[in-house]
Amino acid sequence: MNEQVIRFASPFAVFFGDITDEIYAKTGLGLVEWRREECAGQLRLPACTVDAGVPDLTVAAARAAGVRTVIIGSAAVGGGIPPSWVASLCEAARAGLDIVAGLHVRLASLPGLAEAAAAGKARLIDVRVPPSRLPVGTGLRRSGRRLLTVGTDCACGKKYTALALARELQQRGIPSSFRATGQTGIMIAGEGIPIDAVVADFVTGAAEVLSPANDPGHWDVIEGQGALFHPGYLQVTVGLLVGSQPDAFVVCHDPLRRTVSGWPDFPLPTIAAVIKRATAIGSLTNPAIRCVGISLNTSKVPPSERAALLARFAAETGLPCVDPLSGGVGPVVDHLLESVSG
Repeated sequence: MNEQVIRFASPFAVFFGDITDEIYAKTGLGLVEWRREECAGQLRLPACTVDAGVPDLTVAAARAAGVRTVIIGSAAVGGGIPPSWVASLCEAARAGLDIVAGLHVRLASLPGLAEAAAAGKARLIDVRVPPSRLPVGTGLRRSGRRLLTVGTDCACGKKYTALALARELQQRGIPSSFRATGQTGIMIAGEGIPIDAVVADFVTGAAEVLSPANDPGHWDVIEGQGALFHPGYLQVTVGLLVGSQPDAFVVCHDPLRRTVSGWPDFPLPTIAAVIKRATAIGSLTNPAIRCVGISLNTSKVPPSERAALLARFAAETGLPCVDPLSGGVGPVVDHLLESVSG
């Protein structure tokens, strides 16, 4: 399998820069959620208001605590690194801490960082680099089964849902693999393809490489990217739907959002609209594609209101509705397996 394999040393610290919106901290928050035992703390600039709930560290304190890697856990629109972050990253590299980033900009291009890394004998590791010589998609059917997470927007739970589904299937003794398509997923899984860094003509081919032919009972659970109604990032979703040839998909949704995050002129689509469009696009390469569940991000919903909210969305869609972090994904997996056997 032609995947880029990413490995970095632990323990690590997450660098959040000076961001003030959790939307742009999903890489760091995801790493803390899924690899907390390896996370020694967080590095934050004075203006930062995002808190992952782990100890605050300076570079000196991180080194004293045995931290070996600093992972840039935040991003701005466009995947760049603000100039205000560079001095802290140089300080960390000069102290001998490896720097890992999943952004579009290459770490070595930042002023002074390559020199600081050389002085500290630190590595600069860019995660968002796709494999070379990816093929154009063929559209040919492959053995094995596949599930893709699809969102009503970006940063609404596609990665967390895919991780939870893969884990639930494995716990039931069903062969399954989490297939990472974004920087955080790759860091968690240790391998994958950064789909949004692939040249457009090769996105469907990359999706085919990511989830190759497999045993008939094996499930590839593929981390979704972008959103079909997103004016900036819909193309990666289309490529994954066509190239992954999913037998099933789960729609992920933040019930408190009303507009596309960062694009306030675009209202958030309904779940029904996403199901209809995803089915239409995915049926090009898999006419049997179906939606098997809804995953809500209820992290900002009062706990006393979550059960009623999940029940309402289940009633509206006729599908099991879960929050993967607060209640697990068991009902969705039950429905998935019943749908396949039926």
